[in-house]
Amino acid sequence: MRADRHYVQCISPSGLHQIAYKEWGNADNPRVLICVHGLTRVADDFDALAMALCHEYRVICPDVVGRGFSGRLRNPAHYQLPQYVSDMVTLLARVNAETVDWFGTSMGGLIGMGLASLADNPVRKLVLNDVGPNLNPEALVRIGEYVGQEVRFSTFNEALAYIKTISLSFGAHTDQQWDKLARDVLRQYPDGTWRKHYDLGLAEPFKATTPEMAVAGQAMLWVAYDAISCETLLIRGERSDLLSRETALEMTQRGPKATLKEIPDVGHAPTFVDDAQIALVKDFLLSKNE
Repeated sequence: MRADRHYVQCISPSGLHQIAYKEWGNADNPRVLICVHGLTRVADDFDALAMALCHEYRVICPDVVGRGFSGRLRNPAHYQLPQYVSDMVTLLARVNAETVDWFGTSMGGLIGMGLASLADNPVRKLVLNDVGPNLNPEALVRIGEYVGQEVRFSTFNEALAYIKTISLSFGAHTDQQWDKLARDVLRQYPDGTWRKHYDLGLAEPFKATTPEMAVAGQAMLWVAYDAISCETLLIRGERSDLLSRETALEMTQRGPKATLKEIPDVGHAPTFVDDAQIALVKDFLLSKNE
């Protein structure tokens, strides 16, 4: 089974841009699963999960704008959740999905929360992978430090070592899995160097965020979470420095009252290339609502 890559045109306050997305499974299948990646990752992250679910679902995996094969925004200040949610609404219209299940890792989970909080939204089941309304400030600083760094590597092995270093919290992976995780977010340029496959302008909103803005943003995320009514699964890496256990437990008591599952020996965030992790999500998505 292989995926086809397609494109859809979206709009931001500064103009038009394209969103690339991978599509797995039968294009006529009305059962649609949307998988959305984390801050600096790409649609290819979900290849293993999509292959495991493409017989039950039509699986749609976008590159969020600014990443991978999608276009870049003319104004980096618009790399924000409202823009991402807007783009996903356009994508859903393109793929003609009336209802969807949603799997979102980190940023992709926040986008899913934003969509699922809206009146008349199409989300039937929601999986939040290691993310919630309260995000650890120290972890955000850690992530923000490398997002905008322009790095170039003369060999792939050097680039691979870098990706492994900044991704240690993903937990143990085989050499083959690390190779793919690196190749998915790197590209070799005509000069032979390997570089990040995203717009370094993603760092601009981080730099512009004041502590007061961060507090206000978290309050808005809790309002969004409390408005969600669909069945929700919250996955937390046991060692996550982004989603605290206290926040995860609070999410089981309010809003959609998510079911919490923790994955041992993993931080932020589980990659779902492992069969046991995939089975966890598959069981939730394919189970019937009580």
